[in-house]
Amino acid sequence: MEHEISIREIKGLHIGQTEDAAAGTGCTVLICERGMSAGLDIRGGGPASRDTHLLDPLTAAQTIHAVVLGGGSAFGLGAADGVMAYLEERNIGFDVGVTKVPLVAQSDIFDLTVGDKSVRPDRAMGYAAAKNAMEAPNYRDGNYGAGCGATVGKLAGMETCMKSGIGSYAVQLGPLQIGAIVVVNALGDVYDWKTGRKVAGLLKPDKRGFRDSVALMEESIAIHENRFAENTTIGAIVTNAAFTKAQLCKIAGMAHNGYARSIRPVHTSADGDSIYALSVGEISADIDLVGTLAAQVMSEAILRAVTSAESAYGFLAAKELRG
Repeated sequence: MEHEISIREIKGLHIGQTEDAAAGTGCTVLICERGMSAGLDIRGGGPASRDTHLLDPLTAAQTIHAVVLGGGSAFGLGAADGVMAYLEERNIGFDVGVTKVPLVAQSDIFDLTVGDKSVRPDRAMGYAAAKNAMEAPNYRDGNYGAGCGATVGKLAGMETCMKSGIGSYAVQLGPLQIGAIVVVNALGDVYDWKTGRKVAGLLKPDKRGFRDSVALMEESIAIHENRFAENTTIGAIVTNAAFTKAQLCKIAGMAHNGYARSIRPVHTSADGDSIYALSVGEISADIDLVGTLAAQVMSEAILRAVTSAESAYGFLAAKELRG
């Protein structure tokens, strides 16, 4: 049987974070300096992303050097510039003769309605997170990095949503290591995938209990134009098993089962739900086993994201609601 390990124990992976707690935004950077195979599966209708086409199996690049999970929606995509600058300084990237070009993909959540909308992850924040990853790894679950401004349960607007964050969970099975990092910023409600118990989401107007987001949707079949499209759950599966880009795209797709088990509704037109799958090692392992474990660690990481969050910006966190 597998046993739990820290996401920081996966060899070959460096994780760093930075955030502006006053402004309610931040970014989390995952780096593999020698390059990592990567796949991606996007199932939400509104992703904010940069250079994710690099992960298409038909494109030439076989490895990338970093993934950025950030806040700020499309405004925050400039954080990758800082990550590239830091990696170029360290001579990390694809060799083009005159320099090395770091290949960096990024996905962002919408957190502009939390804290200060004029502050977004930028070049300086990306550089700082990359520097932390390589020189002073500081990953933590909760209101940190890209999870700083995350919220859930927004079907009725921000007045009755809850504070969420970033979460991680990893396991080891023999020599195989696999883990998940996820920023939970969902339109829907979050459930414990093992028990079915609701953990966080849409609150009643008095904020003393939950409403059911799906039940609220079912109250009317009228078409909603411009629904509160300010959500997205973004995450990454990381493993020390060796896979191709095409295989990793499949693993990322299977990891979306973890979203489906834990978030309802999910993959809506108002979400930008995305999952990366990253290979940072050479262990030989069965793709279907790894994909199955990917869904499980993703569900556990989603649970950690909401249970590790602290109340902030006027939004209640799950641990306080329980109290």
